[in-house]
Amino acid sequence: MTYTPKRWIGLGLGAALLGSAACGGPGDAPVKADPPAPKLADAPASMAGEGGEGGGEGGAMAGHADMQTLPVDKRVAFMSGHVAAGLALYRAGAPDQAARHLLHPVSETHAAERAGIDALGFDAAIFENVSAALDAGKSADEIAPQLDAAEANISLLQQNANGDPVGQIDFLMDTCLEEYTIGVVNGVIDNAGEYQDAYGFSVVARDIAKRLGTPESEPLVLELELLVRMWPSEGPLADSIPAPVSEIAAQVSRVKLELSGLG
Repeated sequence: MTYTPKRWIGLGLGAALLGSAACGGPGDAPVKADPPAPKLADAPASMAGEGGEGGGEGGAMAGHADMQTLPVDKRVAFMSGHVAAGLALYRAGAPDQAARHLLHPVSETHAAERAGIDALGFDAAIFENVSAALDAGKSADEIAPQLDAAEANISLLQQNANGDPVGQIDFLMDTCLEEYTIGVVNGVIDNAGEYQDAYGFSVVARDIAKRLGTPESEPLVLELELLVRMWPSEGPLADSIPAPVSEIAAQVSRVKLELSGLG
């Protein structure tokens, strides 16, 4: 699996990506490069410490204390990133990898994330149904309506949280980069869960930027679309060839530069 290069030169490609960002999702086929293939980590090692409800979280928001002090709009954004990663993995045919991410809306382990979100329209039954389908070994095609419903409910929460979109995106970029640097070490995926989380945070940030819907926000949407496309179009699978951390960091910096003009 290849990764999308950090930058494209030429306004024509930028315009094409903006067009696809307006009507397509993260699964749209990106322009790909063929970098020198680094040695892949063995799959079991890449998933070390990444269980279901009992699995470890190595990222910035691992502790409940962090969640208890985080504003609700950012907690919703954080949970949304996990769900986005889980849905992408489920649709990519990797329900075993999707499970830990899709547990966030229903697991007692992650209850601190959900404090106060019932009033925003959170529907736990949707995610319980998805979790049951995972346990039953059903494919993404079999439960497509349930996955779409989960996506729609997360989108509803984001909109009802009524937060500052610039602040949300800035938070997601910080969290994305921190988790990516945990997930990718020495050019290989060392912690697949964190690599996948970083993908989810980039997707959610892009979707929030799209909803701004102004000419001034279009460069931000483009930079976030480029960031999302640095993961393989097949999804953030554990056996992917990851983009170098330095390239992700550089692209996050470009996002933040565009973001600074909107704050």
